[in-house]
Amino acid sequence: MKKDSGSHPRVRVESGGSGIVSQAGGVLLTETARVVGLDRGLSRALAPWGRTRAVHDPGKTVLDLAVALVLGGDCLADVAILREQPDVFGPVASDPTVSRLVTALAAAGPKAVDAIRAARAAARERAWNLARTASPVAGGRLTIDLDGVPVTAHSDKEGARPTWRKTFGFPPLWAFADHGPEGSGEPLSVLLRPGNAGSNTASDHIEVTRQALAQVPKRHRRGRDTLIRTDSAGGTHEFLAWLSRRGRWLSYSVGFTITDRIHAAILRAPKAAWTPACDADGLPREGAWVAEVTDMLDLTAWPRGMRVIVRKERPHPGAQLRITDVDGNRRVCFVTNTAGGQLADLEPRHRRRARAEDRIRRARATGLRNLPLHGLAQNRVWCELVALACELVAWKQMLALTGEARRWEIRKLRFRLFGTAARLVRTGRRIIVRLPERWPWTRHVLDAIDRLGRLTTPT
Repeated sequence: MKKDSGSHPRVRVESGGSGIVSQAGGVLLTETARVVGLDRGLSRALAPWGRTRAVHDPGKTVLDLAVALVLGGDCLADVAILREQPDVFGPVASDPTVSRLVTALAAAGPKAVDAIRAARAAARERAWNLARTASPVAGGRLTIDLDGVPVTAHSDKEGARPTWRKTFGFPPLWAFADHGPEGSGEPLSVLLRPGNAGSNTASDHIEVTRQALAQVPKRHRRGRDTLIRTDSAGGTHEFLAWLSRRGRWLSYSVGFTITDRIHAAILRAPKAAWTPACDADGLPREGAWVAEVTDMLDLTAWPRGMRVIVRKERPHPGAQLRITDVDGNRRVCFVTNTAGGQLADLEPRHRRRARAEDRIRRARATGLRNLPLHGLAQNRVWCELVALACELVAWKQMLALTGEARRWEIRKLRFRLFGTAARLVRTGRRIIVRLPERWPWTRHVLDAIDRLGRLTTPT
């Protein structure tokens, strides 16, 4: 009788292996940081927080933490995944050293956070210049999406409060640069707020937008070619007036609450005012129409040039209609100061802000699912680490990957690229990371390393 050995081969497991790297694809992240000058920038910016005769550079420690988050870490101690592979990631600080550095940065308040942001801004400008036609400003236009991200706290941390979403924790506000349909996106700024912060606080929207504009090249910090998109939480007098202020002249596309006056104007709109809405591909969208009701409203209290545009559509199965919805159609509204353009183009442009949900999903999978530290200032530093980690991934995709790989989610990147195992081969003074030939995505890693190698290294 033949003995059943199961559906998988039986193997013997033992320790003692040497020259093996389990996260060899992480070199894509360190190479990206080197090419855009992020490693040197962080070292210079955080030099004031380095101790005399210290072994570890604070800038490298911050970068190591960001790389660990990309590889799947969700707390400071997870930097150990790099510490055990010094041939690839260099010397990594111990857990007590990492904890002391984060505490020192948090104690320094805005000064330390501003230093990290300055290094990020310089690296971003270089990354966009190197990317050329693949950069988010290749066409001369820049789109910045604002959105809030509820983060649940499972303990009584500093600043954790019941939020307006009926959760307990924090509602950080993020700003993302949209890379368009061919790419993903990258965070520009994050504002960590106490849990009881309002959803439509104009001062918070202004601050996160101000921080985001400071992160982009100077020529994109003002003018109509920079578009700010957000949901109805940004539809306040103060925020729209700030965007439209003379000398700033930013474009905006902002969700708007349908008030009684707007609802009455919608009902008065003639049938001829409604035109078919278009989908993301520019094709007519069945069961959806769009109309402008600007001339039917008194907008003297709002910024000049503001247009009010309404979309009505048949709700998808299971969607709940509002009390103001009539004829079985759901209505949503947004405002914009874009003077020209067809309604069928402006409405899909506004709906594309839903791409911010993809950026939020990436941030959640890269350390934002839970804020692991107790102090609010410490968690503000943690949010900067999350932003730095997401940027590394976005820059790596923008500079080194092509085609569909530019849009891969973080979990797919970990499984296919970052988690690639390899063998270390030493020859003379060189260390070679030899990838498995039969791994299906080895060619992706090699091609990405080759593209990064052809880019100029900053001095």
